[in-house]
Amino acid sequence: MAREPAFASAAAQTIKCVIAATAAWWISVYLLETQMPFLAPWTALLTVHATVYRSLSHGVQTSIASALGVGLSFVIGNYLGVSLWTYALALLVGMVAARIYWIRDEGVAIATTAVFLLSSGFEDQEPLLLDRLIEVGLGVAVGIIVNLLIIPPLRDGQAARYVDSVNRRMGGVLVDMADEFAESWDTERAEAWIEETSSMERDTESAWEFVRFARESRRANPRTYLRRHGVRLRTPPAGVGREDRHAEALSRVDEGLSHLRNLARTLHEATYAEGSWDDRFRREWSDIVRDCGRAIADPDAGVEPVHNRLTTLSQNMSKEKDLPNTAWPLYGSLITSMRHIAVIVDDVASTREVREPSS
Repeated sequence: MAREPAFASAAAQTIKCVIAATAAWWISVYLLETQMPFLAPWTALLTVHATVYRSLSHGVQTSIASALGVGLSFVIGNYLGVSLWTYALALLVGMVAARIYWIRDEGVAIATTAVFLLSSGFEDQEPLLLDRLIEVGLGVAVGIIVNLLIIPPLRDGQAARYVDSVNRRMGGVLVDMADEFAESWDTERAEAWIEETSSMERDTESAWEFVRFARESRRANPRTYLRRHGVRLRTPPAGVGREDRHAEALSRVDEGLSHLRNLARTLHEATYAEGSWDDRFRREWSDIVRDCGRAIADPDAGVEPVHNRLTTLSQNMSKEKDLPNTAWPLYGSLITSMRHIAVIVDDVASTREVREPSS
């Protein structure tokens, strides 16, 4: 489920690239009637990026780099001619110039533009120099316009899906732990929980990427402007700083996963412990963990506050005279790990705002 927005985003990006390059080529061929119509669609492809802000910033870099490439090919083609060593010289100069820090993201366009033009017989074409620069500008302009007009991406919905997916998986693991602990569990099940937490940690890394994209996608995005002025869009309106709430929720998820992994390791080690478990602890602790898992998986689930129940369990068990002293380090570790997770569970209000609706 969390992968679906990534696929939709990639599909939209592909369609926009096709539209931008095709439109730039059509304008070059049928309106400008250029002899080398490949520059405009090529720069259009370079300009269409994942966010509007990135298209604008990279578009400026592409314009400068491509213009430098046109100038480089013009100088070499007209004054030195096209030969093996001048071709290599153009590549050398282009790659060195690509290191300029303020165009380094698209700096390689200097060399590639020079390669394209020199390979196409650019020498002695001084009258066409302005045409080449116009084609570069056309490609950049078309790429930016397409990204502005055709579903400019807002990634907060994708970030919400990742946050929701990881939370549901955490809840599922806790419910499974509770069910297994209430009866019996073995080393294999505990190892499966540990592996699942590792998988969720990898998903949170992807979620952080989407949160960073969500922040960037709001910059220079017309959809943000329309939302602020009350224009209805297909996606629900979001308050200012929603991506910051995603970051806050993910920070809690990261912390919760570390405690969940520790809990899984404790249960893994407990499979080697000697002696039987206290039935009361086993029953009450598994009920608390099960409710905790339900609350994480679904913020709207009606469960009793987990933190207070853990405190009550700890107090009641400390009064048990028949409980062996050697059992307390293990019991205490299980209670402490769940107490840390409960801090996250009992504060689900802000998490609900940034998670995907249940529908």
